[in-house]
Amino acid sequence: MSLFKSKNPALKSEVFSTAKTQPLGQITEVMTINGTVNKIAFLGFIVLATAYYTWNLFQENQDITRIQPYLLGASLTAFGVAVLIIYKKTTAPYLAPIYCGLQGLAIGGLSALMESRFPGIVIQAIILTFGILFSLLIIYRLGIIKATENFKLIVASATAGIALCYIVSLVGSFIGFNLPFIHDNSISGIIFSLFVVIIAALNLVVDFDFIEKGAEMKAPKYMEWYAAFGLMVTIIWLYLEILRLLAKSKSRK
Repeated sequence: MSLFKSKNPALKSEVFSTAKTQPLGQITEVMTINGTVNKIAFLGFIVLATAYYTWNLFQENQDITRIQPYLLGASLTAFGVAVLIIYKKTTAPYLAPIYCGLQGLAIGGLSALMESRFPGIVIQAIILTFGILFSLLIIYRLGIIKATENFKLIVASATAGIALCYIVSLVGSFIGFNLPFIHDNSISGIIFSLFVVIIAALNLVVDFDFIEKGAEMKAPKYMEWYAAFGLMVTIIWLYLEILRLLAKSKSRK
């Protein structure tokens, strides 16, 4: 038995087996890949729609005070919603759209702020995010890269290490200590961000495998929403890390 199937807490191997043993009565509809793809598209649309709202809110007069509530409030609320979804998977059809809407509000405001500082950075980050997403999907479907147990363990360990660095940095910011390579634009800072982008991208491969295995195991239909939510968590993380990497690179010019 592997230690990890996905470091993404929403996408663990145990999720499907647990779902199938829950007292849900006789399952008449099961999870499919096409159904999950449709849910991913819907959640992605929600993210883009709400992001567009806060993007315009900032672009109207370049006033950061208008988007500050979304940058922090929406992010924290989205985190709380995500925790609820992860620990109560049957709520995914109802809460996943709310999570994506909240994340979209935060992402839109942050993107607008970054765009005001580095013109053109947002479209570059979007192109890179979707380019990586579809490239890895094609590579995965062709069998060029496989989510083996060793692959999953390496990705999970690296993701855990990154999470630990961010936690240490967050705690340190309250006591006057910071990990400089996380936030600065030094060579080491850029290398660190590039490493994080690579690990976030590799998490997509693990997520694709998770979704495929769920369809094969004929998980309950609501798991399409749960799996779509889990993949959106990774895509949003990837976009934010690409945005951070581009900002570091542009600030050196």
